Amino acid sequence: MTDSISLDIASLLKAYRTSKLQPKDVIEEVYRRIAARGNDAVWIHLIPQAEALAQAEVLASRNVDELPLYGIPFAVKDNIDVAKIPTTAACPGYSYIPETTATVVDRLLQAGAILIGKTNLDQFATGLVGMRSPYGACSSVFHEDYISGGSSSGSAVAVAAGLVSFSLGTDTAGSGRVPAAFNNIVGLKPTRGVLSTSGVVPACRSLDCVSIFTLNCQDAATVWQVAKGFDTSDCYSRQVPPQTAAIPSSFFFGVPKADQLQFFGDAAAAELYEQGLKRLEAIGGNLVEIDFQPFHQAANLLYSGVWVAERLAAIQSFFETQADAIHPVVRQIISNGVRYTAVDTFKSFYALEALKQEATQQWQKVNILALPTTGTIYTKAEVKADPIALNTNLGYYTNFVNLMDLCAIALPSGFRANGLPFGITLIGQAFQDAALCELGDRYDHYIETTYGKTTPVRISV
Repeated sequence: MTDSISLDIASLLKAYRTSKLQPKDVIEEVYRRIAARGNDAVWIHLIPQAEALAQAEVLASRNVDELPLYGIPFAVKDNIDVAKIPTTAACPGYSYIPETTATVVDRLLQAGAILIGKTNLDQFATGLVGMRSPYGACSSVFHEDYISGGSSSGSAVAVAAGLVSFSLGTDTAGSGRVPAAFNNIVGLKPTRGVLSTSGVVPACRSLDCVSIFTLNCQDAATVWQVAKGFDTSDCYSRQVPPQTAAIPSSFFFGVPKADQLQFFGDAAAAELYEQGLKRLEAIGGNLVEIDFQPFHQAANLLYSGVWVAERLAAIQSFFETQADAIHPVVRQIISNGVRYTAVDTFKSFYALEALKQEATQQWQKVNILALPTTGTIYTKAEVKADPIALNTNLGYYTNFVNLMDLCAIALPSGFRANGLPFGITLIGQAFQDAALCELGDRYDHYIETTYGKTTPVRISV
């Protein structure tokens, strides 16, 4: 194997079927690539190469067609449990060693996937920047000075850098979509409850989703198909209905009014968004202007309302006894949870339901929404200087999705003149996960882009 060979799932399965590759060949190449990148802050716990090779050897007696993820290397965000491997949530003081593996990870392992390691994140999955971890800050694979996005930073970079075929993240406010945009890969944010969160350290337990990073939409659909399923151990688990809303070949996509779009001074991002909308029209889409206000107001509830208290509830005993062990920015955010009363909580519930009702009027006009994944991208230095306000900017188009019970897929959608990637996100209603993957695949094939990047490069900014 060489850096020119893609780790996308279809390519690896084809190589296995034709005996051009064996799983052990892929694992050896994966660890060569990991070593070549050096200390990139991607990994919190890397599986020893001998153990990964042992996983590959077990597959030697199996038929590739028996297992949908036969010999496919993957990574898991380190707020998701794998038995006998520490779970840190990027907080060493919080670390524990689980006895059982998270349901979603177990399903992938049973399907033949090979675990490579557990990845870095914004501590307690609180952030969209990838800068809030004592294990270091990942960079975008396109420029070492730029943020990777978060909170699923290591998971996204591992895929984009060609270290694994896919990875799991989590997504409460956009953590499965923002890093996809900043690293030129696909980020699928499933409908709440479709992928089990049993064995996942909660951020906002009522909103959390396990997300999927891949090199293309077909791979995202493949992993989603394996990972989904009702789980009695997860009280928020949901079955995908037998019949779900399809997205027709000629479809309507919603776009915010011009004065509701925010690019935070990034003219190149605004231009790339316009190009993305034209591509959607080219594959059968019809642009419909919508009122983005109810979605934006719902987004503001996530970090400026009572859902911050849910983050506190998730780690309350640890927060009360070891607050000093928490990253300062994360501690500042979570500490705001003490402000809210039960009365505030119910008022927020009512407000959210009213906003959902308003949003329903917009959904009557369209099949999907098509939004920038983020309005801009920041350097590490910029985020360090203003960590909360810039993080808020990155959530402008993402924070409302789980609150409104929607699903989304973040897609690569071109590059700025300076070489930094831009992403567009397609948002559907609950249980349209598979339909979004299919539409994303149509978009993929139209733009004919190459996803990810195997080596970081210096670019002129």
